[in-house]
Amino acid sequence: MSDTSDLGRRLRLAMVGGGRDAFIGAVHRMAAALEGGIELCAGALSATPEKALASGRDLLLPPERNYPDWQALVADESTLPPEKRVDLVAIVTPNATHFPIAKACAEAGFHILCDKPMTRTLEEARTLVRVVREQDVIFALTHNYTGYPMVKQARHLVRSGELGRVLKVVVEYPQGWLLGAPEKAGQKQAAWRTDPAQAGCSCCIGDIGSHCENLSHYITGLEMKEICADLTTFVPGRALEDDGNILVRYEGGAKGILYASQVSSGEENNLRIRVYCSEGSLEWRQEEPNDLQVRREGEPPATWRRGNPYNCAAAARATTLPPGHPEGFIDAFANIYRGVARAVRARLAGAEPASPKPDFPTVEDGARGMAFIESAVAAAASDRKWFPLKEWR
Repeated sequence: MSDTSDLGRRLRLAMVGGGRDAFIGAVHRMAAALEGGIELCAGALSATPEKALASGRDLLLPPERNYPDWQALVADESTLPPEKRVDLVAIVTPNATHFPIAKACAEAGFHILCDKPMTRTLEEARTLVRVVREQDVIFALTHNYTGYPMVKQARHLVRSGELGRVLKVVVEYPQGWLLGAPEKAGQKQAAWRTDPAQAGCSCCIGDIGSHCENLSHYITGLEMKEICADLTTFVPGRALEDDGNILVRYEGGAKGILYASQVSSGEENNLRIRVYCSEGSLEWRQEEPNDLQVRREGEPPATWRRGNPYNCAAAARATTLPPGHPEGFIDAFANIYRGVARAVRARLAGAEPASPKPDFPTVEDGARGMAFIESAVAAAASDRKWFPLKEWR
């Protein structure tokens, strides 16, 4: 539960997208509810005005703040006095619309939570970084896997040097849901992900490979230097890739393997990362998120579990239930909302958040992700064995 005493009220949230038949919008609303100090009070919940208004009625939004489109939301909310206007906007739309909505919200002074990938192109990402910095708004990218307690514990073990120098990172995200071409049957989630006009230059790497890149950077802090990429479209007639295999050279000498696939038969959401260091290694799986496997040379393998006092302070802060009561996907998402809400409350109160610093992916992480996506697509199309990562700064 959030502490709202510094403001004496709940934060006012607006949502763009996420209406009827949308998966991720409901996830955002549940995460905001778990945070405890956020109220959804406005929305433009679909690209279709009629559906947007109907979705708002479903959620009992006030009629005067149930908008037919995001342009009306930004325009009208911008005219309200500070004590009534929304504090932050959640953008839960397909990739192609993230940039114009986020840019307009930032220019209007709204704080932002945005789904990944952050933009459709790297050029848009660079522009958004500049606008967010100029407007000095809080921007969070909802790479929710960083919200798991044992991911934070993995980060602590690696970045503190407890396991020694990072030598190799192996990260994979196999799914199987696009193998049967559900977009041909009109499945909404598949249709926009496989459409270049909505998804951008990549399907698989942009959708789930971006999670691999973000998770590896979050845990290790390493920056990719060069990649060797092999992207494949296995389903006939599909315009974008549905499978990717990437070798990575990190700055500082570490090596990596990144595999993402949406045509791996039988797989669900099997995100997995292994980090091999000079004095030990660790492994974490999203489908068993409460455990972290830690191995040291000459010692028995150890399983570290969420909720126990031996974990670091960041893992403890991200834990809401006692040991033995599993926490999962929604809880991790809620931890992103908690970090953002804490930062926004401090900003509205005219202060900086007290220690520790809020922990959530930022606009810079979004730009880094777009550089990775475009570099992977370019590397796969290139005759070069090793392709340098595009600059995102």
